[in-house]
Amino acid sequence: MKVGAFFFGGVEMPDAGAGPPNPMDRRYDNAEVWRATEQYLAAAQVADRLGYDSFWTTEHHFQYEGYEVIPNGILLSTWIAAHTERVRLGTMFNVVPQWNPLRLAEDFATLHNLSGGRAILGVGRGTVPREVLHLNDKHVSIGSHDNPEQQADDAHNREVFEESMEIIRLALANESFSFVGKHFELPVAGIPDRGSTVQHLSLVPRPIHPYEIWQAVTSPPTLDYVPVVGHGAVFWNQHYSFIKRFWDTYGERYAAAHDGAELAPSDKRMLVISVRVEDTHEEAVRTATPGHDEFWKFLGPYGWSRGYRGPDGKPAPAGLIPTLEESIEQKTILLGTPADVAEGVQFYRDLLGVEHLTIFPHLIGDPYAKAEEQMTRFMTEVLPLLDTPN
Repeated sequence: MKVGAFFFGGVEMPDAGAGPPNPMDRRYDNAEVWRATEQYLAAAQVADRLGYDSFWTTEHHFQYEGYEVIPNGILLSTWIAAHTERVRLGTMFNVVPQWNPLRLAEDFATLHNLSGGRAILGVGRGTVPREVLHLNDKHVSIGSHDNPEQQADDAHNREVFEESMEIIRLALANESFSFVGKHFELPVAGIPDRGSTVQHLSLVPRPIHPYEIWQAVTSPPTLDYVPVVGHGAVFWNQHYSFIKRFWDTYGERYAAAHDGAELAPSDKRMLVISVRVEDTHEEAVRTATPGHDEFWKFLGPYGWSRGYRGPDGKPAPAGLIPTLEESIEQKTILLGTPADVAEGVQFYRDLLGVEHLTIFPHLIGDPYAKAEEQMTRFMTEVLPLLDTPN
């Protein structure tokens, strides 16, 4: 099984939890933000030493409140690549509408080549309007419960994202390319160059190693798109029955779009799961509760709990802020002794055939030392308890 570790990259918060302060009332200074960045880099080196297959950074902007303070996963991954031996490096996720697609393709290709083929291109559409609206010139936002125009914004975001990804795939795979769509025309028409006009572009550099593209899948329209274009699908924070349905549907739609090519259940699909490993279940509940509750205090208003299942078997109402007990029941976190957590991992292996597993070991506000301990315990105490595949 290929095991990765994914960190948001936030600051340590001794006051994390469900109560005050309100998320936007915190303000961390530059020194605290940079200390978190240095600790984040150190955790990536620990993941490499422990034998993790991959370490996943993130991309977020302007978060003075300290939840996610890494603005450029590709840039940090270049430093990580120079200080590690084997771990593969991805961003969960590069928010594509916040990039010029050609710059994203160039930067990824550069990282991939410098790292000897260890880069993974992770892509997504974004979460926070405050971020995306300030980083593009096409008035792209993202739907959220804070945003009354979310349906129109979501549709516009999806159009720009899908055109951007077509450009990125063309640029990475071809010696030269051109593209004309609703939102992009490349090359721009009529640019004079050496007595003629520019008709094609060439990405410099392009990857010299094979590469993978992985995308977050949280909605039916994205599930329609991802298998058709061949991106790997990343599933997180959904009730296990919803993940099972999406997981199987991905395989069916991939086969339909690729001349009947059937995937093994483990192929091109990844599960991300929060974990907390302690000597007892009670201690795991105690240490996980503050970070779990802070996570949902932060992300609940953006609609992240729409993957939870309500009592009627349908998606939970918008804006749900789940308790830790609800998350345990929904199996969005695996918690307890090493044997308890191994049992949870085995549940998903039996349910899905999952072989690409990424853990989320750094609950919001946790000390980085706790995250490194969790990575260590998962690798040395949980994995050895899993059944060996036939």
